[in-house]
Amino acid sequence: MPTRLTATPKPTAPTPPVAVAPPAGESSQLTPQDLYLFSEGSHVRLYEKLGSHPMVVDSVEGFQFAVWAPNAETVSVIGDFNGWDARTHRMATADGAGVWVLFIPGVKPGVCYKYRITARFSGYRVDKTDPFAFTTEIAPKSAAVTWDLKYQWNDAAWMKARGAKMKHDAPVSIYELHLGSWMRESVPPYLSFSYRQLAPLLADYVKKLGFTHVEFLPFTEHPFYGSWGYQVTGFFAATSRYGTPQDLMFLIDHLHQNGIGVVMDFVPSHFATDEFSLGYFDGTHLFEHADPRQGYHPDWGSYIFNYDRHEVRSFLLSSALFWLDKYHIDALRVDGVASMLYLDYSRKNGEWVPNQYGGKENIGAIEFLKRFNHEVYTYYPDVQTIAEESTSWPMVSRPTYLGGLGFGYKWDMGWMHDTLKYLEKDPVIRKYHHNELTFRQVYANAENYMLPLSHDEVVHGKGPLWDKMAGDEWQKFAGLRLLLAYQFGMNGKKLLFMGGEIAQRTEWRHDGQLPWASLENPKHRGVQQLVADLNSFYKGVPAMHEGDCEPGGFEWIDCHDESHSVLSFVRLPKSGGDRIVGIFNFTPVPRQNYRAGVPGPGVWKEVLNTDADVYGGSNVGNAGGVHAEYIACNGRPYSLNVTLPPLGAVFFRGSV
Repeated sequence: MPTRLTATPKPTAPTPPVAVAPPAGESSQLTPQDLYLFSEGSHVRLYEKLGSHPMVVDSVEGFQFAVWAPNAETVSVIGDFNGWDARTHRMATADGAGVWVLFIPGVKPGVCYKYRITARFSGYRVDKTDPFAFTTEIAPKSAAVTWDLKYQWNDAAWMKARGAKMKHDAPVSIYELHLGSWMRESVPPYLSFSYRQLAPLLADYVKKLGFTHVEFLPFTEHPFYGSWGYQVTGFFAATSRYGTPQDLMFLIDHLHQNGIGVVMDFVPSHFATDEFSLGYFDGTHLFEHADPRQGYHPDWGSYIFNYDRHEVRSFLLSSALFWLDKYHIDALRVDGVASMLYLDYSRKNGEWVPNQYGGKENIGAIEFLKRFNHEVYTYYPDVQTIAEESTSWPMVSRPTYLGGLGFGYKWDMGWMHDTLKYLEKDPVIRKYHHNELTFRQVYANAENYMLPLSHDEVVHGKGPLWDKMAGDEWQKFAGLRLLLAYQFGMNGKKLLFMGGEIAQRTEWRHDGQLPWASLENPKHRGVQQLVADLNSFYKGVPAMHEGDCEPGGFEWIDCHDESHSVLSFVRLPKSGGDRIVGIFNFTPVPRQNYRAGVPGPGVWKEVLNTDADVYGGSNVGNAGGVHAEYIACNGRPYSLNVTLPPLGAVFFRGSV
C-alpha cells in the first residue's frame, strides 16, 4: 500500500466527466440543503441520498449512485453491468462537500458494484465497497449489491405499544444471542439457519422462557466471521450470511408479532481495516484519524472514527436512524462506549494525544454520543439506547440537558465482575469477600442499570458461566442457579447470553451451536426451567421490576452477615401491593432456623426456591411458606424463622 497522507487536504474541484444528473423531485436527489447538513454534521438520514437508489429518469429505470470522496481525482462505478470497466461510468462531483453522483440506466436490483477511486495527491487507486450499501455479497466477497428495501410490515400492534415494554418501571429481560451459532442445521455441513428459518424457532423458544427482548450480536456486515460482527464494514448493510434485508425484516417482524422486542448491537466505536471498506477511503484518512495514536485501536486491530469530523457524525447518526427507520429496531445497545470516551483507553503514556485542554477525555466522541441520543429520542421516543460502559464516567444514563450522555440504560459491568469473582471463590473464604456482593448498592441508583451476563464473559478462555462456579459438579449447578436468581432478584434490568440458560459446560464457539442435547440431562433442564420461572416471577410481580431504577425499589434486610455468607433484601412495588423478600445462601451448607426481618406480619409464601427438585436441587425448603413472628430482627418488628437451602435462593411473597 502506498504511503498514506497524514492530513486531509482541502479538496479542489476536478473537471467533472460527463454524467447523467439525477432528476428533480426524487427523494434520492441531492440538494444544496443535503450537502449543507452533511458538511455540518446534522444530516441524520444520509442513507436516503448517498449510496445506490432505484430511480426513473426520462421514463428510463436505473440506479443513482452517490459517494463521498472529496480528495479523489476520479471516481467510477464498476460492476456487473459494465464488465467492471472503470472507463465506462465515471462519476461527476455535486456542488460542494466532495460528493460524486451518477445515474446509470438499466441497472436492476441485485447487481454487484464497487467504486474505483483514484486519489488526487498520491495516485493511490482502490476499489471500495459503497459505505451506504444496503446489502453486499456473502463474505469473503465484498462487492455492494443494488437493492430495494421495500417490505410489508405486519407488526403495527407491537409498534404502537412498544414504548411501555422497555420503560424504567417495566420488566426488561433480554436474551442475547449470536445468529450463526444459536442453532444450526442437524445434517452436514451443519450450516447456520437463515433469518427466515430462525424466526419461528427463536420466537417460540424466547416465548417459552419468558424473555421480553432478544439482543443480537451485530448483524451489520463484517468480513471476518470470528469477529462476531464487531469488525463492521457495512454500517447500513445487514449481513448477507443469513439472507436478504427482507429476510431479516421478516425475522424482526415475526418476533414483534409474538410480543418480543429486538435490541441491536450498534458499533460506532471502531471499524474494520479491510482495504475495500472505509479506511483510507479516497487516498486520505477520511473516516478515521490520521494519527494512529488517535485513529487505530491497539486491542481490536481496527480503525477509530474521527468524531470531530462533521461528515463522520452525519454518517454515524444516519446509520443509527436507518436501523430504526427501516428495520423497526426497538433499542440500540452501543458497544465500547468507554473506548470512545477516553483518549488513553488501553494506551500507555506517550501512546495517546491529549485533547485541547490537556485532558484524556475525547471531546468529539462525547459530543457525538450526546447528539446520537438526542436524535434517537427525538425521532423515536418509544425506543431505548443502552451503553456498554465499564468505567465510573458519571451520568451515562441521565438526560443531556442535565449534563448526562443521554442513554436510557447502562450496563452494570461492576456488578457482573464483582459477582462472578465472588462466586469463583471457594465458599470457605467467601466471608472474607462479602463486600464484593454488597458494594454494588452504594452506586446502584446512580444510573439506570442493566445487569449483564453477556457473551464477553464466556469467551477467550474465560469458560462458561457453569464452570465459573466453585466446587464439584453439584455445587456448579447449584451455584449457577443461585447466580441467576441473584441477578433476577437485584434491582436492574436483566441480560443473559445464550447457553447460560441451559448450563452450557463448554465455552461458546461462534462456529458451533448451543449443546441442545444436554437438555436430555435433568440438571440442565432444571436450569432452563428455573430461567423460565424467574422470568415469569420477574414479569408477574410488580415489586420485582417497578423499582429497578428507583431508590425506593430495593432495601437491604441484612447485608452484614458475612460469617454465614448470607444476604437478604426486600423488593418493593412502586404502585403498592405485595413485597418480595429474597434470602441468598452462598455456602453449600443448609441453614436451619435462620431468622430474617420482614416488612410486616402474616404468612409469607415461599414463591421460588432454586433448590427445588424440579430445578435439579436437593429440595430443602420451607413447605410453601412461613408465618411471620412478632420477634424483632434486622431492625424490623416482625421476622421469619426459615430454612435456607445450600447454595440456594428463596423468595417469599407477603402482603403488608
